[in-house]
Amino acid sequence: MVSPDQTAIFLRRQGWHDARRDTLAGDASSRRYERLVQGERRALLAMLPPGEHHDDFNLIAGLLQDVGLSAPRILAAEREHGLLLVEDFGDDTYTALLDGGADARPLYELAVDALIHLHRNFAAPAGTELPIFDQSLFLKQTMLFCETYLPSVFETVDEAAVRAFKAAWRSALAPAMAVPQSLLLRDFHAGNLFLLPERSGVRACGLIDFQDGGIGPVTYDLVSLLQDARRDVPAQISAACLTRYRAAFPELEQTAFETSCAVLAAQRHVRVIAIFARLAGQGKPGYLQHMPRLWRLLTRALAHPALAGVAAWFEAYLPAAVQTGQQSRQ
Repeated sequence: MVSPDQTAIFLRRQGWHDARRDTLAGDASSRRYERLVQGERRALLAMLPPGEHHDDFNLIAGLLQDVGLSAPRILAAEREHGLLLVEDFGDDTYTALLDGGADARPLYELAVDALIHLHRNFAAPAGTELPIFDQSLFLKQTMLFCETYLPSVFETVDEAAVRAFKAAWRSALAPAMAVPQSLLLRDFHAGNLFLLPERSGVRACGLIDFQDGGIGPVTYDLVSLLQDARRDVPAQISAACLTRYRAAFPELEQTAFETSCAVLAAQRHVRVIAIFARLAGQGKPGYLQHMPRLWRLLTRALAHPALAGVAAWFEAYLPAAVQTGQQSRQ
């Protein structure tokens, strides 16, 4: 982790050495954030763990700004020490607003409009090197479930079950790719969105935590938003937002779109279940509160015909009774 001395030198060079430093709640990574307050000036200090580069954050922030969306401006950076000084979007995250009783539908519609704008206007510049979220990468991410979650609930992981899991997902993921590709932000959900009412149109939706993004199916960020691991999204709002997105792209083939949404939703839920289980095992039990929601969302997604093979795997190896602890795990 970045040393206090390195951080102090960085802040002095940028003229923020006298600022008040308030620690902010982090995310599921080991990144740390502080809010700097110096008179009327405010900024965020991001401290990245060793080995985590912030070049992709800089690149994607620029790409988002180029198409007219609100990503934090980079005020200063020190790559060798993993330090970033970025624009502060304030406290009005979607999570805070929704928890405070704000009307959910306009917020979600604004977020969907931001995705529509992105998918209409983004074109990867020549030579841009971003991860490609293809069938192979999604499959690799999905296998985290076998690597992390299964060992947490079974004394011995059946290798035949792992092979069957991989084969079922390889088959399911193929049709999920049959939709247009665009910039994929990866963690597009209420906790990473801000309302910026002083900005007009889609720029009123502030975007953060996109450094792990890349190029991938347009459906991924939609299901990340509407099937949130951390909060329930009312069914009528989710349906209205999907209709809103589809209306913006009438050329999208409906069956392909619905299949991609279902498969990538299930893929995301399986990966997040694995990540939350790992975090709980690392002394962060708060993530377990989201497990019932994730299992409900996964079960709902598995009802889609494209996921029949995956659903059969869960019925054989990890049925509902096992998930809820009502049946012994062998």
